[in-house]
Amino acid sequence: MGVFRDVSHGRVNLVISQGKPKFETHEADSPKKEKWMTKKRLKLQRRKEKEKRRAANRKDPRSLTVKRKKRQKFANVEERIKTKLERARIKEAKLVERLKRYEVPKMQGPEVKPHELTGEERFFMKKMAQKKSNYVPIGRRGVFGGVILNMHMHWKKHETVKVICNSSCKSGHVQEFAREIARLSGGIPIQIIGDDTVIFYRGKNYVQPIVMSPVDTLSKKKALEKSKYEQSLETVRHFIAISEKELELYYRHNALYGDSNNRNPGSILDDPTRKDFEESGKPGKQNSDLSCNSFPPGLSEIKASATYDELSEAGDDSRR
Repeated sequence: MGVFRDVSHGRVNLVISQGKPKFETHEADSPKKEKWMTKKRLKLQRRKEKEKRRAANRKDPRSLTVKRKKRQKFANVEERIKTKLERARIKEAKLVERLKRYEVPKMQGPEVKPHELTGEERFFMKKMAQKKSNYVPIGRRGVFGGVILNMHMHWKKHETVKVICNSSCKSGHVQEFAREIARLSGGIPIQIIGDDTVIFYRGKNYVQPIVMSPVDTLSKKKALEKSKYEQSLETVRHFIAISEKELELYYRHNALYGDSNNRNPGSILDDPTRKDFEESGKPGKQNSDLSCNSFPPGLSEIKASATYDELSEAGDDSRR
């Protein structure tokens, strides 16, 4: 019988032998002290962490940007738009080239025997699928091996399964997803509900395949990388369309009003029409002053007193 106690640099055991307690000590080497983090070691550690982050983000679409000069100045608006368009088109070509790496040759899926479902069977399958809560989501990765694997796992206990597209899926992609899933899984699409849900029936005499994830599909990691590149490509193409429209509007503006860079700001002040307007405005102002002050001051006082007398008489009549 023994009781163990740990100390800082060893261990003490309380052992009872022949009815007498004894203490046994076991010395251990003192732990090595951690080296003090010098400035040089800290820099090396930070550099290693930075290299790890770079290696992780090497497949990020943002790393495909075109290098440009810092604080680049442009002579005019046209040069700025053209430079941005050129850089965007270079990035578009790089993204298209990078997306070719994720293309997988299509193989023949499982053989699907034609199952003629009657109207009653189809109606029953629809109602049964709508009542049940089993479903397979499709997110930003699209259709990859994991989606087909999950469908086969659901078909192990259920005859139907719902495939629901999340908000990241675009409208109109449900038809494409339904055809692709039917080819890969061998299921039968029974009903498409709205723009985001498809009900699949596993078929009669269903047998679960040995390899449930098809070979001609991407893995979860590669599907995510592909979706990032596709999203970046869509954004770049949208930017190119906006820039081309902006350049077209700039050319139209120059055709109508001339180039603003070649316009002299002093030409507006030296415009002859402005001088004529100023000259014609001065006498008009003088004439208006004369017209106001052309009446003698006595006449205006007489008119004011006459109107005052008329008002006072009208007030007396109303009182009577």
